[in-house]
This record gives sequence, structure tokens and C-alpha cells, in this order.
Amino acid sequence: MVNQGDTAPQFTLTTTDKSKISLSDYAGKRVVLAFYPAAFTGVCTTEMCHFQDSMAKLNDLNAIVMGVSVDAPFSNGAFAKENGLEFPLLSDVHRTMITDYNMTFENFVIDGYTVANRGIVIVEADGNIGYVWRCDSLGDEPDYETIIAHCAA
Repeated sequence: MVNQGDTAPQFTLTTTDKSKISLSDYAGKRVVLAFYPAAFTGVCTTEMCHFQDSMAKLNDLNAIVMGVSVDAPFSNGAFAKENGLEFPLLSDVHRTMITDYNMTFENFVIDGYTVANRGIVIVEADGNIGYVWRCDSLGDEPDYETIIAHCAA
């Protein structure tokens, strides 16, 4: 379980173009990790599109957004293309990162299927976790203004 003030667990995951991204690639930068259960689902699409719409504001605040799901890179790639998402979508198909960040959601749609819980973790420039939000229901969206305000602080 990660909490505010903890050192962020390191990760290396595959992006939509099958390249690898590691948290260490962004040392010294603020990273907003947006965990989402499944590409092409209603709330996930709304959430990722909201982050896309907020990209200029977040970039001005020196924050980088990355989406994280258990979907395969080609699924995330199609999802990004269909929705015009220009930030990295990371595939945690082995569920290592969602486990390390305590962002698992069990029995999604079918028994035994584990996906990413909807949640936000902001890793600060020093590598520590500055903000954590986990949804109570997969239908919940994060408070986008709170995320932007945190990045502005």
C-alpha cells in the first residue's frame, strides 16, 4: 500500500508503441499516475479525455500524466488513437505496478479477473508520493481540480 510521503515504487512498463517507460526516466519531475480499469469503458474514457483536455495546464505546472491499466499495448494504442490521447498509456499486464501501488480491483466483470482500480497517485519531483486518491466505486471520477491545485502548490 502506498501512502502520501512514501517513496514511490519503481516501475518499467510498456507503452502503446511497445517502448518501455520507467519512473526513473522522470526523476526530478512530477508524475501524475492515473490508474484506470479498462480502455473503451465509459468512465475510463471520460477520465482519460479529461486529462487530455487538462494537458496544457498540467504541463505548465511541470506535471506529466501517465495512464496505467492492465490492458495490452495494442488495446491502449487503439484507445489512445480513438480518443486523441497524447500522454503515455502504460500496460501493466503482469499486474506488478497495480499491486505495488495498491491499485488492484478484484473480480472485474468476471470472477478472478483483476484490473487496476481507478485511482490517482502523484509522484513528486523528489520521488516521494505527494497525493493519493482511490475510488470507492469504479463509477467515481477523481476531483480534477484538486489534482491541478496539488500540482500548482
